[in-house]
Amino acid sequence: MMDTQLVLTSFLKRAETYFAHKKIISRTSDTVTHELTYGEWAKRTRRLASALTKLGMTKGTKIGSFAWNQHRHLEAYFAVPCTGAILHMVNIRLSEEHLIYIINHAQDEVLLIDVDLLPIIEGIQDQLTTVKHYIVMTDDETLETTLPNAMSYEQLLAEADESFEFPEDLDENLPAGMCYTSATTGNPKGVVYTHRGLYLHSLMQAATDSMGICERDTVLPIVPMFHVNAWGLPFTSVNVGATLVLPGPQFTTGLIVDLIEQHRVTVTAGVPTIWLGVQQILEKETRDMSSLRTIFAGGSASPKGLIRTFEKKFNIPYTIAYGMTETTPIVSLGTKQSWMDDYSEEELADALSTQGMTVMGVESSIVNEDGEVPWDGETMGELRLRGPWISHEYYNDERTLDVYRDGWLYTGDIAVRTKDGLIKITDRTKDLIKSGGEWISSVDIENALMSHEAIFEAAVIAIPHVRWQERPLACVVLHEGAEVTKEEILEYLSTQFAKWWIPDDVVFLKEIPKTSVGKFLKAKLREELNTLYPMQL
Repeated sequence: MMDTQLVLTSFLKRAETYFAHKKIISRTSDTVTHELTYGEWAKRTRRLASALTKLGMTKGTKIGSFAWNQHRHLEAYFAVPCTGAILHMVNIRLSEEHLIYIINHAQDEVLLIDVDLLPIIEGIQDQLTTVKHYIVMTDDETLETTLPNAMSYEQLLAEADESFEFPEDLDENLPAGMCYTSATTGNPKGVVYTHRGLYLHSLMQAATDSMGICERDTVLPIVPMFHVNAWGLPFTSVNVGATLVLPGPQFTTGLIVDLIEQHRVTVTAGVPTIWLGVQQILEKETRDMSSLRTIFAGGSASPKGLIRTFEKKFNIPYTIAYGMTETTPIVSLGTKQSWMDDYSEEELADALSTQGMTVMGVESSIVNEDGEVPWDGETMGELRLRGPWISHEYYNDERTLDVYRDGWLYTGDIAVRTKDGLIKITDRTKDLIKSGGEWISSVDIENALMSHEAIFEAAVIAIPHVRWQERPLACVVLHEGAEVTKEEILEYLSTQFAKWWIPDDVVFLKEIPKTSVGKFLKAKLREELNTLYPMQL
């Protein structure tokens, strides 16, 4: 066989060769939306590679992007790695402390910055020790900033070479990109993605039994391009020539619904909180969502009630995706298998609410102190993974030894395996509740709570208990205008769980704190609420 390298340059060349007429729709502000073809995008991508090379970018150089989902960010997704350099997608929602840490730790030499995000970088510029150049991505011809060596993205491209040739000797094992975890405790951890891993991950996403992304699709990545490669959708969409709709800065659920309607989006992906917001709009307004062939949800658990509403009431297939920063990220998908055609409505709802079947290319294993757990849907163990797009270490970080062992990535997720081989995440190792020597799944209780018609969001945490060691505490946010008592909520749960699983109390909150990517920040909830329950229940 020919020793052909699996590198991202082949994606760009394929797009400009076969799909030059296909469109990329990119929103860059409330008033500006760009529409360009893949052919125009490829020329701009080559110009960006040329401009960055003139600034000193070589193989291995770290280029940071601090940007929303828009066409200039997509140009960086390819211009940087196709030249042999590494694109560090900086999470714009991290704290200033963590931003300073990851930019310095990654040793970014250039920062590409969306214009509305300039104040954040301007505020920390004196503490960034490795950045030599700042490039501002803006539609405005004027550029005002306190950043040193700041340049206009568009001016740089105007002076660059659109026929720039990418190197032919790229090795598929070269680093192409990197992201940092969102860090609920300690500093974020860096994960490096290779050309080979991103390439194979994209082929998996194009497979029919996976996400099935194809040329006919119009793809709307809501999941941020600054986090875990936007789940790989930008790479896969370019490779297959799918129409891309990039929602840009500060989007709302209302805007998402508008974009789906206007551009006849067929595939979109985001965290469950996005879909909860969309559900609220569709409950009140008549909107045309008929173009959607599926939505993908990941990042945290999706309640059964939400899935049922989309599937039954809105007639929109709802597919759960599971992955991590460490896994590029797709590991498993909750797609419907043929044997599920005979399932009862409740059996199907149970199956669709799991994290689904491990995708082709990845091997999963759920283990506890007794070894591999049985496929009984009850026995818990820690999920571990290995495969060609599963990372093998953290970037320059001694915490590697905590999770990478014996050729496996130990995810820290506690799971069971159903009789069909589906993965069902029951908790994080740090979020499991151990009461009287028995484990309680906070995720199962959360899903049940969010199926209550009055409850918008719910998080369940452990609180200390003098007798039982820990007990569950339910924290809920109600739908606007909804009313329900603590007693009614506990009674609702009592029909679904054993008595010892029922939370000891219910706290009503205006909002649940979340991480930078929309996951419930249970550590903060525990910190705030444990003081209210000092071993007294």
